[in-house]
Amino acid sequence: MLAERTGDLRLARERSACDATFVNEIIFEVREDEMDGGYVAIALGHAIATQGDSVEELREMVRDAVRCHFGDALPGSIPQIIRLHFVRDEALTM
Repeated sequence: MLAERTGDLRLARERSACDATFVNEIIFEVREDEMDGGYVAIALGHAIATQGDSVEELREMVRDAVRCHFGDALPGSIPQIIRLHFVRDEALTM
């Protein structure tokens, strides 16, 4: 009986460790490109970066970059939620 429970617990741990590799959400930091105009998006925790001339184009480019990055992964492992975090720097003078 105890062996069965221990085996079930070990299996549950292995499953949860495998499930941890699947990312449900990915976050991009988005900044305006002051030199060339448009926007630049960089994923936090992943080697993904892209850019777009408008917010609408950037959204499409981010979706495409995520699909390309996770394309060879197991089905269902592509993040279902893409969060864009817009960062705006502003300097004030006194």
